[in-house]
Amino acid sequence: MSDAETLRVYAQRAQDYADRFTSNTTPPLLRAFIADLPAGGHALDLGCGPGHAAAAMAGAGLRVTALDPVAEMVALASAHAGVDTQIAGFDDIAGTNIYDGIWANFSLLHAPRPDMPRHLAALVAALKPGGRFHIGLKTGTGSRRDPIGRLYTYYTDVELTQLLQNAGLTITDRTTGSGKGLDGVEAPWICVAAHG
Repeated sequence: MSDAETLRVYAQRAQDYADRFTSNTTPPLLRAFIADLPAGGHALDLGCGPGHAAAAMAGAGLRVTALDPVAEMVALASAHAGVDTQIAGFDDIAGTNIYDGIWANFSLLHAPRPDMPRHLAALVAALKPGGRFHIGLKTGTGSRRDPIGRLYTYYTDVELTQLLQNAGLTITDRTTGSGKGLDGVEAPWICVAAHG
């Protein structure tokens, strides 16, 4: 993600974001992701934000690498025990057969549409054979800014399915729903589970 306005919003609202989405329980989709990984496996939290998901993974005994392009988010994520944090964006993904699982939960929706195939290819390369992949996106069409200035790229279920299959992933489950984000607007979403 390189959109300056989106990065600025997250930098300014990092603590608000952390406070708004904190929970004492691990969400079901994250629990399922963790359960699919081998004991002590290596997980990547891509666009980790304040590190809530990364902390849950580390708490479950996984080795966790958490990446985010916003220094303020990385500072919050680094406070969680067992989480290796780095300031990095989608273009910084490199390497082969590194991760047992990749958690890309509502992060890649900030990538420009033309860049998505390239990002997915890099992530699939970094995923171990048979590794678990999770992606969450807001559903819809086109690209636009939300009320607080973040740039979103929206996908339909059909479009996302094709992208993941083209990247070499096998989809095993999908969940749809609706919820309020940092902007307070109710929006539909989709989460897809897949394997490399």
